[in-house]
Formats: sequence, structure tokens, C-alpha cells
Amino acid sequence: MSDKRYEIATVGGGCFWCTEAIFQKVIGIEKIVSGYTGGKAPGRPTYREVCSGLTGHAEVVQITFDPEVLSYHDLLVIFMTTHDPTTLNRQGADVGTQYRSVIYYHDKDQHTTALDVLKEVADSFDRPLVTEISALETFYEAEEYHQNYYRNNPSQGYCNYVISPKLSKLRKLHADKLVSS
Repeated sequence: MSDKRYEIATVGGGCFWCTEAIFQKVIGIEKIVSGYTGGKAPGRPTYREVCSGLTGHAEVVQITFDPEVLSYHDLLVIFMTTHDPTTLNRQGADVGTQYRSVIYYHDKDQHTTALDVLKEVADSFDRPLVTEISALETFYEAEEYHQNYYRNNPSQGYCNYVISPKLSKLRKLHADKLVSS
């Protein structure tokens, strides 16, 4: 068994397929799980329920990463610069609270880092940031067909139209943080 110490980050930047696809290209990432958090509903929410907007959950990814390779700070900078953190409850054509820009922190240090990163990147945008910063509560893993969605469906229309341009932006802005492929 490895003595490596991994950390976990939980973020939502619109559709979890997009955010997952971004971080699958970043060095230091051990695991990514698409899921839901931040809402109030009895029991485990389903995709259909979350998409209705009635549960209050956000589509998020939970990222297990090696902080010796990728700091939480750098992970958040990548997150903030690969989605639009200035549109409230919206990413492109995806509209609703489930698509909000959000950072769910796991501890006090992550909370402080999230606040620092938002201040740091704010001047890079023409409009004010609307990214929510909240304590993580219960995380629910999304249905299996949502896991590795882009890898499993690269020629699907949404993937070509929405995710591929985000990956191009990632390569342009953060080439030094990417795995070779």
C-alpha cells in the first residue's frame, strides 16, 4: 500500500461532463467522480431530479489529487479559468441552479485558498465573479453512465460543441499542467 497522501476537491462549473473532461487531462489527478451536492432532498437524488432544479443540488465533480504534484490552489485556478464563473446559474445553454459555479471546501484551509483564488483571478474577467463557496455536505455519486462521459462519447454532439472548446482553452492556458496524450 502506498504512503502517498491524496486530497479531495469538489467543484461545479456547469455540466459535470465538462469539468470531468478538463481534469482528466491534468497531472496529479488520481480519480474523478461526477456527482451531486449542495441540495436538499430526501434520499439520494437522481439525474432527472437534479436537472429539474427542484432539489437545489449542483452537478459537481469530486477530484482526488496528489498535492505534491498539483496544489489545491493550482487546481482551483484551472477550474476558474476553464468555465465562466461570471454567469449566475448558467454555463452556455445549460441553465438552472444545478449548473452554478461553485467550490465546495472540505476544510478551513481549502476555504481560505478558495477565497484567495477568487480574489486572484477576478481581474481576469470583464464581469464580477458569481462563484459560490460553500462547505461540502453530502456528496452523491452520479449514475454510472455519467462517469467518464467524454471519454466514452467523444463524438457525441454536446461533447464536440461544448467540451472540445473547453479542452482547447485548457491546453492554451495551462499546457504546463497537462498529462501528455
